[in-house]
Amino acid sequence: MPVDISRTGYTGDLGFEIWMPWNDAVIVWDALNSKGQDFDIHPAGMIALDIARIEAGLILIEVDYISSKKALIEAQKFSPSEIGLGKLVDLKKENFVGREALAREAKKGAERALVGLEINWNEVEALYEKVGMAPQVPSMASRVPVPVYRGGKNVGKATSTTWSPTLKKMIALACVTREYSTVGTTLNIEMTVEAVRHRVSTKIVPLPFFNPPRKMAVPVI
Repeated sequence: MPVDISRTGYTGDLGFEIWMPWNDAVIVWDALNSKGQDFDIHPAGMIALDIARIEAGLILIEVDYISSKKALIEAQKFSPSEIGLGKLVDLKKENFVGREALAREAKKGAERALVGLEINWNEVEALYEKVGMAPQVPSMASRVPVPVYRGGKNVGKATSTTWSPTLKKMIALACVTREYSTVGTTLNIEMTVEAVRHRVSTKIVPLPFFNPPRKMAVPVI
């Protein structure tokens, strides 16, 4: 059965996508699962994928940024540089939609930046202990935006937050004011425990959170 295989994916790990006509999908799926038993193959769904893509620092449209079609106010409008995609813009190209605005931004710098946050788990545990509960580890990633602060001032928002089973840490993708986007900067993130809002400290760390060497592995011929 003819298929197209591309070394792409949305997990940030070594992976492949297999493309075929939709009416052949069940046959291919069954064949993969049958032959894959020797390799301990397991199917995984969107909940697992959402956690994996956050670990890999991969953004999600309408979650980590708003598309141009749905942005209603200035704060919802993002440039490629503000969401970590500035490297895809070629200002040497003479004409394209938005070139002038992006050229101006390149001179002064983007106002915001996509960053990775590592949340202080000891502080999270302390909040739960204070109300007499064991810390609650979420089973799925949160796509609810929460405020991020620096010295009591709102400097951005965390857009995707999850417990990383790979890293054993609570992490988040956030968009913050450029002034506070340097790796190593300590910020505070809002966290709700038993319907009460609190703030816990969080540190900006390099993206991606998880970047295994095997992701770039090539076969030896």
